[in-house]
Amino acid sequence: MSKSKEKPCSPKAPSEAGKQHACEDAGQRKTDPPSPERFGGQATDLSSVARDDGLPTDLSAIASATVEAPGAKAGRQSSSQATTVPVKAADHVEKLAKLHDRLLRLQADFDNFRKRTLREKSELFDSANQALMLELLPVLDHLQLGIQAASAQQADKAFREGLAMIFDQLMGVLSKFGLSPIKAENQVFDPNWFEAVNTLPSATEPEGIVVALVRRGYMLRNKLLRPAQVIVSSGPPPEQNAECEI
Repeated sequence: MSKSKEKPCSPKAPSEAGKQHACEDAGQRKTDPPSPERFGGQATDLSSVARDDGLPTDLSAIASATVEAPGAKAGRQSSSQATTVPVKAADHVEKLAKLHDRLLRLQADFDNFRKRTLREKSELFDSANQALMLELLPVLDHLQLGIQAASAQQADKAFREGLAMIFDQLMGVLSKFGLSPIKAENQVFDPNWFEAVNTLPSATEPEGIVVALVRRGYMLRNKLLRPAQVIVSSGPPPEQNAECEI
């Protein structure tokens, strides 16, 4: 007895009306709220279900809670880094400006210190030389008086030349240290540089002009070391003044 083989039924393709009906059922299930029949025919409180399952009971907190995506966190970090980079750059610029200003001030202070040190050193050097120069000035005065006396007495020519050479050599050495004579002959009398020891009438020089030098004055660099003692003209003699009045 042969058994007839039954062919499996191939599923039939749903018709267009069946497709439309299935889509409508799916849409209704998504939009409609759950009915009490789905929970055994009784209305079920979602809060009690959450308590039974150990979940949070505050449904508003659950609804408001959001899961942060990794891309959002990275974007927030990049934005925070972008805002901190200009702040750090501004801080560096401000620090560089302060350091530059401090460097300029230090350079100015060092330059002033260097100039002040050189000036004080020069003043100390001059003050040390001043005491020595004051001790040597009488020697120069005596040499000059000896030369004048030898010329007045018509001493030996070699002797006079020897005295002049000694005087010139000594003046050359002292001039290296800043000593220089004050020119007084035929100069207008200046009380800052000259010391008048006498006045004489002069037919050739007007009043207030130096007509004779008694003792030579000297300067040490730009400072007065000793004023020159001079004789100043008082103007024409009285006889010439009377003749001028007549």
